[in-house]
Amino acid sequence: MDIQNYIDQEMKMLDRGIVATPANREYLESFAKANQGSMDILLMQMAINFGYKIALENLQDICKQNTTE
Repeated sequence: MDIQNYIDQEMKMLDRGIVATPANREYLESFAKANQGSMDILLMQMAINFGYKIALENLQDICKQNTTE
């Protein structure tokens, strides 16, 4: 399996998870503010998913840069 296929597979997994992966930081922050400390386990999982999504996007950008050079 090449890296791009791995990234695509992992991004699809984030879309199908039980806990929603926030589309952006603003959504995550608004959710955190709205829940006022309740459901912290859910907020924690959303933050983990969001961090993983950012890491995958960064890896994808690096791979694209390396293929164009």
